[in-house]
Formats: sequence, C-alpha cells, structure tokens
Amino acid sequence: MTPQDKHHDHCHGERSNSACSACSQDKDTIMACRLAGIKNKILVLSGKGGVGKSTVAVNLATALSIVGRKTGILDVDIHGPNVPKLLNLDKAKLEARDETLIPARFGDLKVMSLGFLVARQEDAIIWRGPLKMNVIQQFIKDVDWGELDWLVVDCPPGTGDEPLSIAQIFKSDVSAVIVTTPQDLAQMDSRKAVTFCRQLKIPVLGLIENMSGFTCPHCSKVVDIFKTGGGRRMAEEMDVPFLGSIPLDHRLVETGDAGAPFVSAFPDSPAAKAFLQAIKPIIESDGQ
Repeated sequence: MTPQDKHHDHCHGERSNSACSACSQDKDTIMACRLAGIKNKILVLSGKGGVGKSTVAVNLATALSIVGRKTGILDVDIHGPNVPKLLNLDKAKLEARDETLIPARFGDLKVMSLGFLVARQEDAIIWRGPLKMNVIQQFIKDVDWGELDWLVVDCPPGTGDEPLSIAQIFKSDVSAVIVTTPQDLAQMDSRKAVTFCRQLKIPVLGLIENMSGFTCPHCSKVVDIFKTGGGRRMAEEMDVPFLGSIPLDHRLVETGDAGAPFVSAFPDSPAAKAFLQAIKPIIESDGQ
C-alpha cells in the first residue's frame, strides 16, 4: 500500500465536499487527499497546435463517461482554455462550498478550466511559469473532484510549463495519450511529446491520428484527402500503441461550436465509433 493509499484510507470516511480535517493546513497533503480519490489520470498531449487535441480530449472523456466510468476533464491550457466552449459551458459559473470549488457538470462529466474564472473570454492570460504552476496546483487542491475512475487532462501544445507542472503534481501516477495528424510536420513534433513522456517516465497509453481521412456527408465513405497511415507508422517506430484513426466529419465543427461532444451527438458515425474503439485499450489498461 502506497502512502497515498494509506492517506486515502484515513480520509475516505470524512470526505464530502471538502478535504478532511487532518488535511486542512498542508497544501501537499490536501492535494494527496484529492488525488487519492482519482484512480487514473491521463494527459492528452500533442507536439504542436492545430491537431484537434482539445476536441480529442473532450470526446475521449465523454466516451469514458458514456461507457459508465466516473470521469472528469481538467483543462490546463492556461492561454487557450477551450474545453468550456466545447461542452457548452462557456457561460457556466462555478459554485464554491466550504472554500472548495465544485466542478461544472456536463451530464455526468465533471469539468474544470481557467475559462470559468476569467471575466471575459477575450481576456489574455499573461503569466510566467510560477503563476501557471500555482493555478494548476489550485485546480487539484481547491477543487472537489470526489471519486473518479478517470481524470482526462487537456494540456496545451508542446512540452512546456503546463504539462510539466501537472506531471510533477501527479508524480508517477499518470499516463498519456498523444494526438497527431497525418502530416509529417505534426508527427515530427508528436515524437517530441513521446520523448517528453519517456524522460519523465510517464507511460504512453497510445497515439491517436486525428483528421485521418474525410467522411463523405452523402455516402459516409471515408476518403483520404491527406496521406494516411503516418500515425500508425510513427507509433510502430516509437514503440507505442496505436489507438486508432479519427476521420474528419463536417459535423465536428458544428458540434464543437454548439458545445455538443461529437461522440454523443452522432454515435453511429465513423468518427464516434473510432473514439469508442480508442478508449477500449485505455480501459483495459486499468483492468476494467
């Protein structure tokens, strides 16, 4: 039994909307108490922007929730927090109880983002590393996540402050999913995300190739408008599992703007089926 497990045994009976009384003074102990109730943590990473990482993170979290897992999504993209918009929560106001923030809800999915805490969506967050680390710590310490099977963390592109900060908070108790697209440029940068994980000893659950082909709106056939197979080849070369290819669908833009996760809005589409297929090895990694 790990020290975190022992602490969880101690505080489990006292946990309601706030950390237990024994945790009330020490920041690290409070975070350990919060994290003890979260069974699995996944960082969703990409080497570069523009690959649809936030869309993938939201749909993976929604898919986990659909199959009955208690799931939360934490948006640590400080400068571009898009998760509230993708879940139609951009006007949501967080509730505070006993000096603890209650995550917003999208159905059964628990959601936390800096987007809930800025006055206006167009406000720029101009912060250096230490400030980012502080607010990410608060996303764990001051938020009542409760008991979760999975916490999906939407990280900004690259391997900078935010993914490093959240990895340091989770320590070794975290895994990762890498998102790329068929282009060589995206895959070149995604290799850096795999290397980032290996340097920090974070297991890579797999790689997803997004925007892989285009689903015809008339016949539903997937047409390869970009070259295809690059994500699978990269996964083989980097020796990480390949979780699948997500085709483009013209309705993805509509559902994203409307705040309706594609996987639940169009469950019979090739893209939704690909998301549901992608979570199977993720769930199996937990033995569920």
